[in-house]
Amino acid sequence: MAAVISGELLGLFSKYIEDHLGLYFPKEREGDLARTLRSASAGLGFKDPEACIRFFLLAPAGRGQIEALAGYLTVGETYFFREEKTFDVLKEHILPELIRWRRESGRHLSIWSAGCATGEEPYSVAILLHSMLPDFREWDINILATDINPHFLKKAARGVYGEWSFRNAPPMFRNRYFRNAAKGRFELLPHIRERVTFRYHNLAGGTTPPLANGIGAMDIIFCRNVLMYFSRKVQEEVVRKFHASLVEGGWLAVSPVEMPANLFPAFIRSDSPGVSLYKKVRKDASLKNENGEPSAAQTGVPFAGDNHGEVSAGEGPVYGHEARISQETELNGLPAIGPKEEPEGEAAAPQPSDQTAPYQNAMALYREGRYVEAGEEAARLLSGENILSSPDNGKRVFKLLVHIYAAQGRLDDALEMCGKAISCDKLDPGTYYLLAVIQQEMGRSEESAATLKRIVYLDPGFVLAYFFLGDLARRQGKMDESRKQFNNALSAMSRYGQADLVPGSEGLTVGRLIEIINNNIREMAEV
Repeated sequence: MAAVISGELLGLFSKYIEDHLGLYFPKEREGDLARTLRSASAGLGFKDPEACIRFFLLAPAGRGQIEALAGYLTVGETYFFREEKTFDVLKEHILPELIRWRRESGRHLSIWSAGCATGEEPYSVAILLHSMLPDFREWDINILATDINPHFLKKAARGVYGEWSFRNAPPMFRNRYFRNAAKGRFELLPHIRERVTFRYHNLAGGTTPPLANGIGAMDIIFCRNVLMYFSRKVQEEVVRKFHASLVEGGWLAVSPVEMPANLFPAFIRSDSPGVSLYKKVRKDASLKNENGEPSAAQTGVPFAGDNHGEVSAGEGPVYGHEARISQETELNGLPAIGPKEEPEGEAAAPQPSDQTAPYQNAMALYREGRYVEAGEEAARLLSGENILSSPDNGKRVFKLLVHIYAAQGRLDDALEMCGKAISCDKLDPGTYYLLAVIQQEMGRSEESAATLKRIVYLDPGFVLAYFFLGDLARRQGKMDESRKQFNNALSAMSRYGQADLVPGSEGLTVGRLIEIINNNIREMAEV
């Protein structure tokens, strides 16, 4: 019989973990924490979980004990070239610009992989750079890889991997950069391995990354599938550290299904489907492209094609970062609210001007992050004679206000706008989905579940509703119900290709969501 842990002790230990490691276990995930503790306590040499908790709460644990604890609380699921679209954008847009600039100013690059787990991510970056630089050995390339799990770091430093780590690798990748080791293992070649330095680092602790090999300000920081495990307070502090650690014009890469864009107010977001990249604005105006014009890395202009084919009348692509900055609210790793869910398929909104329609003005202000002004502009529409002349017009204004108020944290107002949007169209599953997200953010899990069930009644193929139901049930400890809903989501995705985007999501591919669901199902089976 599993050892019982008192709710009071579990709550105290949850706070301890948040304070020392930054890891966040809200009340609905205390069941996960208890299960982890039962295995950790034995491994750490305690007779039961409560003895383990009391040790950490009452005795000043040293770094060794904290590191050992982190080994049980963190997950190292990763592989080479994970989230390949991020690497595609790096290869096609970011790195060529950066290499061209640095080739003229010192041939040096500094990159930080924060939360590197077992090392596949930083080694993927090193391999990508090797493939792009014919004079690779002449460059001063420093890749810093950090984690709080010492077991992961030891494995990463060895650079030896099994078949499972290569499941998303490009063709011929393993033959070119690895040599056979014993028992079906593969060892990374030294000229790649030596470019990566592994260090222990607690993102929730020290103010800056540990310097290694002269690494200073970072050109690119990777922190993917990490921030989601932190409380909002810790997330904000970590993002501030990242901003301070980047050179002006540097890039921050996070998971596309991880965090709301309003967590990054000091960055400009450049959107490409399935990718979340944030740029620290460069003050130096000297960086030019080959035509002598300010480059994309300098101005924050999205990459060619990021406007997804949307064009303004007779002008070609809509450029300028204001046109594509995405400010979405993501809940539980799910991209929930954002301009990609644009009301009624509107084309990309132009910049505010006297000639543009009031609704497009409000949308453009919202995309810029000017939420107060966007809200005032949208609210004025509600008093107009024409905007509410049809349910469709009213619904799109109310839905825009949901996004605006949610981005400001005005959840009560967002909830009210959801109700008004639904009154315009009681059969629109997309509006109910916004409602479910707002309810969940407000802690109304049961109401959110009921709303999600209404969605799948209206649209049995609404993938995200099944996923959200499965995630809610998992966090409530209802494992059978969770598996049922996750399988419903998998079934609903069977008509799509792996590279297709999940309808209603912020660039989340079907293949990636299938991976997330399968990981959840596998973890539940191990409990």
